[in-house]
Amino acid sequence: MSMRELAVLGTASQAPTRYRNHNGYLLRWDDEVLLFDPGEGSQRQMLHTGISATDLTRICVTHFHGDHCLGLPGMIQRLSLDRVPHPVTVHFPAGGAEYFARLRHASSFYETAELRVEPIDADGQRITLGIGTLEARRLRHPIETYGYRLVEPDGCRMLPEKLSAYGIAGPAVGELQRVGHLDLDGRRVTRDEVSVTRPGQRFAFVMDTGLCDGVYALAELADLLVIESTFLDSEAALAAEVGHLTAAQAARVAAESGVQTLLLTHFSQRYADPRRFADEAREHFDGDLIVAEDLMTVPVPPRRVASAG
Repeated sequence: MSMRELAVLGTASQAPTRYRNHNGYLLRWDDEVLLFDPGEGSQRQMLHTGISATDLTRICVTHFHGDHCLGLPGMIQRLSLDRVPHPVTVHFPAGGAEYFARLRHASSFYETAELRVEPIDADGQRITLGIGTLEARRLRHPIETYGYRLVEPDGCRMLPEKLSAYGIAGPAVGELQRVGHLDLDGRRVTRDEVSVTRPGQRFAFVMDTGLCDGVYALAELADLLVIESTFLDSEAALAAEVGHLTAAQAARVAAESGVQTLLLTHFSQRYADPRRFADEAREHFDGDLIVAEDLMTVPVPPRRVASAG
């Protein structure tokens, strides 16, 4: 895998099928490897991705319905079996702490891995990472549920034509980037005068939920939005009743939120043909659209290009 990619371990909702494993998503983002919602079979699915338990740095659970968390016992025990040499942080809804404790110690094993337990107990909670900020937002589901998004800080892109106009070249460019200004012939040139903002990349993960403010907050300007689309629009009433989204709703969220790439997943076993999700979503979203399949790998799209203003 390259430095920023998503590996899909499973795409089924509630129950696995012959072709779809329970949920599971691995995000490699520079030095961090985040595992989202490990359902049953996630440990085995990881064998096909080239990512091992030793690579994991963080586990994020949206809620404690079985298809999103029953892979935790095996995954946690595997960390100790492989003697992972670094701490692994686990995030989950604070209200489900008892479920997490049961899953963590579901059977006897010798615990050697260092697990750092950091529950999510507030809408909008932010965790500062070396690669950016991980933010959790409350979703609308029958039990306490949070979605996550990873936001890289904005950077800057130097403009060669403006650097040239000021006669700035070589090591002076690096100094300007580090310090924020240069003094040239009695005039101060600031970094802002010769650069434009380079937006940081954004990844969003939205699982079981009905439409709510949290969905839009997570999806805003995401370069890659991974979002549940359990049902088709023909079952919109059922989706609303049980706290889920349709493919059409997910696509409208993506369109209204400025998403670059939309990845639909978490499909009800009632649908045999995944093309129906693509057809429905395409009516509302004209960006890059992916209907997730087990064991596919999806690169995080390149950063958005900022205009020179």
